[in-house]
Amino acid sequence: MITSVRTALVGALAAALLPLITPSAAAEPLRGGTVDFGIHLQPIDGFGFSQAFQRADLMHGAQGLTPEHQREVLDLLLNRATGAGLSILRLGIGSSSDEVYDHMKSIQPTDPGGPDAPPRYEWDGDDGGQVWLAKEARRYGVKRFYADAWSAPGYMKTNGTDAGGGTLKAEWRRAYADYLVRYAKFYRQEGVRITDLGFTNEPDLTTSYASMRFTPEEAVEVVKAIGPTVRRAGINLVCCDAAGWDEQAAFSAAIEADSAAAAQVAVHTGHPYVTPSDQPLPTSRRTWMSEWSPNGTTWNEAWDDGSAYDGLAVAEAIHTTLADAGASGYVYWFGASVGATRGLIQLDGPDYHVSKRLWALAAYSRFIRPGAVRVAADSGADSGAGSGADGVKTTVKTTAYRNRDGRRVLEILNTGAEPVRTDYALRGGSDDGGDARGAVYRTDETHAVSRVGTARVRDGRLAVELPGRSLTTVVLR
Repeated sequence: MITSVRTALVGALAAALLPLITPSAAAEPLRGGTVDFGIHLQPIDGFGFSQAFQRADLMHGAQGLTPEHQREVLDLLLNRATGAGLSILRLGIGSSSDEVYDHMKSIQPTDPGGPDAPPRYEWDGDDGGQVWLAKEARRYGVKRFYADAWSAPGYMKTNGTDAGGGTLKAEWRRAYADYLVRYAKFYRQEGVRITDLGFTNEPDLTTSYASMRFTPEEAVEVVKAIGPTVRRAGINLVCCDAAGWDEQAAFSAAIEADSAAAAQVAVHTGHPYVTPSDQPLPTSRRTWMSEWSPNGTTWNEAWDDGSAYDGLAVAEAIHTTLADAGASGYVYWFGASVGATRGLIQLDGPDYHVSKRLWALAAYSRFIRPGAVRVAADSGADSGAGSGADGVKTTVKTTAYRNRDGRRVLEILNTGAEPVRTDYALRGGSDDGGDARGAVYRTDETHAVSRVGTARVRDGRLAVELPGRSLTTVVLR
């Protein structure tokens, strides 16, 4: 717990004593890359996490996390100076008739008497701890709240239960739309504005917990039925959170093929559990990777141990989603959970433990803020299917961004074992052909978004040294 936090703080406090970043004689030189801040690619809406299924209640002390440690966990996830500064919170809209652990209770747990009967909503002001968390997130500056339903209540569905698949009965579509908007209104009365609303999660899977099936064609009809109600409430309609990115492409294609449905959906969302988020979805609307954490069987705090659920694996997944899929949002699954979780933080009674997955995400989310835009960037020697014009293979992967406040960010992954040094020609900025300075941060086995020096732009070029198996973040003003 304390070790990871202290590592970041010590790095920040020592920054003023660090020298300018200069190439090391031990590092292999590479042909330089190019970043053009004048060529804009996708906008960035933000990075986020979820505490659905009562994980927010755990964060609020349901299993003994102390008030002091609750604040520390909140800081790790939401503080822009010392933590990840996450800017999207995904909320789970409940469908269960009870509130045992791992369930999310519905705001209308019993059938009111049919789809045309007056609704009988119930609101406890807590929502499995999510109201507390949403209010805390708002205090940290979060403005994007995405509420998503895993299922409708069982009485609205063909199988009579919120678990085990089934689909929404056609006659309940209008009432379901009202139900979703009512959930958002309950949050509004708590002082939290739901900005984005989804009616389904992983409609391509049947699970033993809350789940509801739709084909792409069925989803189109539901979008047209509930979309106007959601939009009249001033909320973005989101669809469809398919379990695989290719599977989501089928939903997005079906929506885009129907002009009435296409006009309703503001954000297309998918998960990379089944197929990876490595290509754009077939839509001109914003796209988000709205849920993922790597599979695994144990709690793991490592940066790079070959487990595929270490910090480096998460950093590579973020890079691929932003660079290859062109996503505008990246929402991790649990920020904090218990047991053998692949969440960012493990809650352990009164205590907690921090994984390097948190710092992999923080290296992006702390510095790339909502409203930023990804810009054109290449790594030089690794352009062209991973090798340069001279055929030299490299492992450097680069993305770059311009924030609204003018700060420019480079995220540079060296996935190889050996250190390398390279430089970038910077274009499209006020310092074209000139000089500028910025901060360099490192995330690897011994660093957690730790400042390691000062970057210098000379004659429009930025030289950087990249240790093996590391993520380097350069922030230029």
